[in-house]
Order: sequence, then C-alpha cells, then structure tokens
Amino acid sequence: MAADATDAEVTRTVTSVPTRWVGPLKLSGNVMTGEQSVPLATYEIPLWPSVGRGARISRLVPDGIVTTLIDERMTRSTLFVAENGAAAFAAWQRIRARLPELQAVVAAQSAFAKLIDLDEQIVGNLLFVRWEFTTGDASGHNMVTKASEALMSFVLDAEPTLSYGSISGNYCSDKKATAINGIRGRGKNVVAEILIPEELVHKQLRSTAKQIAELNLRKNFVGSTVAGALRSANAHYANMLLAFYLATGQDAANIVEGSQGMTHAEDRDGDLYFSCTLPNLIVGTVGNGKDVPGIDEALVRLGCERTDVPGASSRRLAVLAAATVLCGELSLMAAQTNPGELMAAHITLERNARRSS
Repeated sequence: MAADATDAEVTRTVTSVPTRWVGPLKLSGNVMTGEQSVPLATYEIPLWPSVGRGARISRLVPDGIVTTLIDERMTRSTLFVAENGAAAFAAWQRIRARLPELQAVVAAQSAFAKLIDLDEQIVGNLLFVRWEFTTGDASGHNMVTKASEALMSFVLDAEPTLSYGSISGNYCSDKKATAINGIRGRGKNVVAEILIPEELVHKQLRSTAKQIAELNLRKNFVGSTVAGALRSANAHYANMLLAFYLATGQDAANIVEGSQGMTHAEDRDGDLYFSCTLPNLIVGTVGNGKDVPGIDEALVRLGCERTDVPGASSRRLAVLAAATVLCGELSLMAAQTNPGELMAAHITLERNARRSS
C-alpha cells in the first residue's frame, strides 16, 4: 500500500474486538507437542464454544491433533516486458540459470530473506517471475517486496531486452483467491488431522463418522464444486482464521488465500478420521501489528516469542492456527448432520451474550 507524504496526520486508535482464550488444544507433530490455549477475537460469539468443543475432543484422544508443517515460502511476482514471446522465453532461461547470483543479491540486502526458488509464466511478450523466499519469523510482505526490488534491478541490468512492468504482477498472489497459491504454496503449508474413536463421535459430536464423512463429500466437495470454488472445499475456515489473525496481530486480509483449504473425512470402521489442509497460512511473530496492546502478551502466552532459531516461533503459530481451524470445522460439520442444531446454538448463545452485556 502506497503512502502519500502530503496526507494529513492520522491519529492512531485501537478498535476493540471481543476476545476469549479457548482450549487448551492438544497437539502433536513435527513442530510442537503439548497443550495450548488460543485467543480468538470475534463478534461471532458461538465461535468460542464451537472451537472449544473441538479442543475438548483433542484432549480425549491419545495424539490429539497431529499437525504437520509441509512447506513454507513467501512470494512476490515481478512483471517484465519483452519485445515478444520468444525474447521473453530466452530472457527467462538466462534468469533461471543465474539462481546462485540471484540468491547472493538477496543475501546482500537482507539478513532474513532467502531466495529458495523462482517460477515463471509468459503471456505474449509479458514475463511474470514469481520469486519464492523464506522469511524467518516474519510473515514477510515487506521483506519480499524489498528483496524483489533488488532482484528486479539486477535482472534489468543483466537483461537489456527486458523493461520494467511492475514490482507486483499478481502472480504472487497476495490476498486473492488463486490456484497458484494452492499448488505452489504461499506462507506455511500445514496439515492438521485427528482420529476420533466411535464412542467419542457419538458422545461429544452427537453424530457418526459415516454421517460426517458423507456430509463432507456432499457439502464441501460437491457443493463447493457447484459453486465454482477455487481449490477450496471447507465449511468455514475463514471464521477461525480471522479470529486467530486478529488476536495475534496478523494481516487479516490474508484470510482470503488462507481460507483456501480442504477438509477430508473418512469413516474408519466407525472411528472418524478428520483433517484440514491449509497451504496458505501467512503468519508471523515479528513485524507490523505485533506492537498493538495485548498482541505481544498473547504471542508470549502462545509460546511464540522470538527465539534463536529463525522461523521457529512462526512455525508454532502456524500449526496452532491450523489446529484451531480443525476444531471449529469439526464442530460445525458435526452440528450440520443434525437438523436444527446449528441455528438453535446461534440463537441460544447470542441471546445469552446480549443478556450478559
């Protein structure tokens, strides 16, 4: 976002959003193991008990919610203009061959950003280059833009057949629902999964594994396909992500790509296997938003304060976000297998909230 130096000074204020700590959630996996409560900032009061039900179930199974960090990368795409498609392709081949030099360019201007890969798309005479970085504990929006500016200058000096198009060519893709992010990833790619015994499915979710798996297929996959969803098959990831992002100082607009994910459910002889895959979790534990009152305290309470291991605290935050999504998604899907349960819960909880306010 560009800032105009002539704009009048804006007084900084803080908007209050009701926040509650929910849990604890029980997690295991390749990033963290243990129990941890999470903060959710939302005006949708029923979200707290809904996530709370999923958190309670996580504490009743041996491994809790198993979270696996699959990948992490932050991206920025730059746009170059060539005379024609042949020239664009020839320039791309030379750029790709310069990867070690390009990595050195990034290393020279950033202590944390590291160029790990690059990708391209050519449309006519337009060359889109998607730069992919790791960014330590920062979500990395500004970091990758700065690094991409340096890369763009290097390329334009080395490739006189190219001219400047834009520092951001939308092939990133930032805060937009696109296929490329789901395929190649943007942010942290996390799988959260849980195996719930048949008895707990009946007692805690008032449903069956067969009902939940069947509803997931019909609603999340068939229904989303009918609606024209883009690499997304879930009930309401955005609800949990927005509440989690607001409470931990994240850029809330990143729920646009963050909520692109897939819920998968299986009936395993009466037991319920349930998973949420989120390939675009853009979170950070340092940078903008972390100095707002209450945010830094929340990150410390989450165990996500900065450490000597670059990226460790942001990875922990990402798997906690994914586990939170699973808790809310599981609870809602179970509720929707029972006619009337969803609306009755909203009416009761919101009415009680108004009476107590």
